[in-house]
Amino acid sequence: MRGMLSFMMLWLLLKREMYGQEIAEEIGSRRGTKPSPGTLYPALKDLESKGLISSRLEGRKRLYSLTEEGRRGATEACEYFCRAYGDIFQQFSTKAA
Repeated sequence: MRGMLSFMMLWLLLKREMYGQEIAEEIGSRRGTKPSPGTLYPALKDLESKGLISSRLEGRKRLYSLTEEGRRGATEACEYFCRAYGDIFQQFSTKAA
């Protein structure tokens, strides 16, 4: 699930810059539970070490944003996800309707 967490964080940051707590709340609203700080911040640090996101301090909070490499990576990951799992969602939504 760590890969899914990183994917979701990149996808959220495609929309706008966010603080760590905002990212956790957005993820929580989508999957029902917020990731713990012990899960969230190491994943953010990993993405930053890979050059996919950058951060800057604003007061006492850290604001995260995508780098150009992160934007390309997030777009490619979204395209891959749709190719790999899109038919599952289409089939599910057809049965649910």
